[in-house]
Amino acid sequence: MLLPPLSYRDIFGAYVLASVVRGLAVGAGVFVVTIWFIPMHFAAPLFIIAFALLGSAILGTLGLIAGIWAEKFDQLAAFQNFLIMPLTFLSGVFYSTHSLPPVWREISRLNPFFYMIDGFRFGFFGASDINPFASLAIVTGFFVLLALIAMRLLATGYKLRH
Repeated sequence: MLLPPLSYRDIFGAYVLASVVRGLAVGAGVFVVTIWFIPMHFAAPLFIIAFALLGSAILGTLGLIAGIWAEKFDQLAAFQNFLIMPLTFLSGVFYSTHSLPPVWREISRLNPFFYMIDGFRFGFFGASDINPFASLAIVTGFFVLLALIAMRLLATGYKLRH
């Protein structure tokens, strides 16, 4: 990975773009199969596109960070099982956070995945727990933070150079 004359920004961009394309391809496949069984309408298609792109980029960046950090496949599984999966399940994907007690509602708002799910909910149904523009800003900020971390790891050669 360090031999081609590519900057750390090029490497980061290539990995994240590849993960976005892969994520959108899988999402499109699921969508095509789903519309045969469930009729759908979209309340805000631009929000769906924006959150699909940002969500794929965030998960791709997390995958890049995990790939740099992990030394074994077990560590990659731990990253998935102990970070990604709990954040997803506790993000309000199966429930509205309005149904939670106030303390847990505020705790769930510390979860960046909550804002991705809420943005998709607004895009599909026109309903959300918070302002969708705030969700978009928070998700964008989270992506920028993760991108800076990943690019720093690539620039310093963390666990890449021996």
